[in-house]
Amino acid sequence: MEPEPDCGDGDGAVEDMSPMPGTTDQQSDSHMIRRKVPSRVCHRATVFTGRDVLTTSTALWRSGTGLLDTQGMHLLLIADTHLPKRAKALPSEIWDAVTTADTVIHAGDWVDVALLDELEARSARTIGVYGNNDGPEVRSRLPEIARAELGGVRLAVIHETGPARGREARCDRLFPDTDVLVFGHSHIPWDTTTPGGLRLLNPGSPTDRRSQPYCTYLTADISGEQIRNVVFHRLPPRCTG
Repeated sequence: MEPEPDCGDGDGAVEDMSPMPGTTDQQSDSHMIRRKVPSRVCHRATVFTGRDVLTTSTALWRSGTGLLDTQGMHLLLIADTHLPKRAKALPSEIWDAVTTADTVIHAGDWVDVALLDELEARSARTIGVYGNNDGPEVRSRLPEIARAELGGVRLAVIHETGPARGREARCDRLFPDTDVLVFGHSHIPWDTTTPGGLRLLNPGSPTDRRSQPYCTYLTADISGEQIRNVVFHRLPPRCTG
């Protein structure tokens, strides 16, 4: 029997990026929107290394005509790209994921405003915020906090949420009318649910892994007013260009 995921002392980070068995149906059932849970939940992360999962997930929500299937929505979540300091360009796998996403979410620290221009041009829809390393050009175009309702799911995006310790209680207090909060800054993949039922997601960084074993990004689906199929994808070393 595999051990239950270890949440650490309040961190909730997905630091062991070794593949784990998928639990799509169980995850979907346990992540009902607006559901109150008695205590913080550290979710078992599903991790894939290739692009097949993107093709499979997207097939659930797209009809093949290029139009959004009304039964659901496919999301791509990234953060902390730090171009061009940490990489000259986004990994090609990210751009492939952009083409299959109905909405791309960037949780700040773009650094180069040219990436914002390119992402807006190449994505169906972009939701983004500025981070602490973003300058006036990015800040003039993006908010500190972005909010949207996607498929009945109340989504918020912010770059920083403060220290890991106490994050769940703090975010419950600051985002009472939110179902999913996407954040960045730490470059550490994160997936927990607060005592108040708020889902917290940090996709990590696709260009600067810092102390993590891999650069990462995240995909998810929304259907039936629920977030489903939350998947962390790890990128091969030096996967840019």
